[in-house]
Amino acid sequence: MLTIKNLNVFYGVIHALKDISLHVEEGEIVTLIGANGAGKTSILRTISGLVPSKSGEIMFHDKAITHVAANKIVGLGISHVPEGRRIFANLTVMENLELGAYIRKDKKGIEADYQTVFKKFPRLLERRKQLAGTLSGGEQQMLAMGRALMGKPKLLLMDEPSMGLAPIIVKGIFEIIKEVNRTGTTILLVEQNARMALSIANKAYVLETGKIVLSGEASDLLNDDSVRKAYLGE
Repeated sequence: MLTIKNLNVFYGVIHALKDISLHVEEGEIVTLIGANGAGKTSILRTISGLVPSKSGEIMFHDKAITHVAANKIVGLGISHVPEGRRIFANLTVMENLELGAYIRKDKKGIEADYQTVFKKFPRLLERRKQLAGTLSGGEQQMLAMGRALMGKPKLLLMDEPSMGLAPIIVKGIFEIIKEVNRTGTTILLVEQNARMALSIANKAYVLETGKIVLSGEASDLLNDDSVRKAYLGE
């Protein structure tokens, strides 16, 4: 579904991503793990068209999207749940969800997807008229995910969904991620909670200072001594 080849990204003189190559198959959950500043968020932002690449190639369903504008990338079927959630705080829950479906024209499909989102996130149904900025952190994360799902993505990019949330809320969010994947959405997940991410993923890539240093089946990396020592606190 997604193939990245020899991707290089710079912020000024800083070489943030160095010859990154990875692939995501349809139906998978693939996770990127690594320390802060390793380049995980930069990969997602480059896929989304928010950060330009210096060189390399990004292919989505055999179509080159390396230099495609961000709004067009959403139209191709890639939605991004950004780090820090980035919901529209001064709009209601329902207005946030409506904006997620902004580029769609299929009114019946949109209505059906509102119901799907409310089924996955019953709390959002209860809070649909409430200003998004008044929601709890967990509810805001649900809204960010719901808003992205309203774009009807084939591929969902998720950046640090557990950040700042209580452990019991994190568990619920990860259950929903698995459910979203089971219902047909492929997921590329960036997550600081390496143990949680590896426990639900099919494949994983480990990043250090802008390079992929390790990759493989998530279950194998969960049992890899170097990964356990560096990222699982063992």
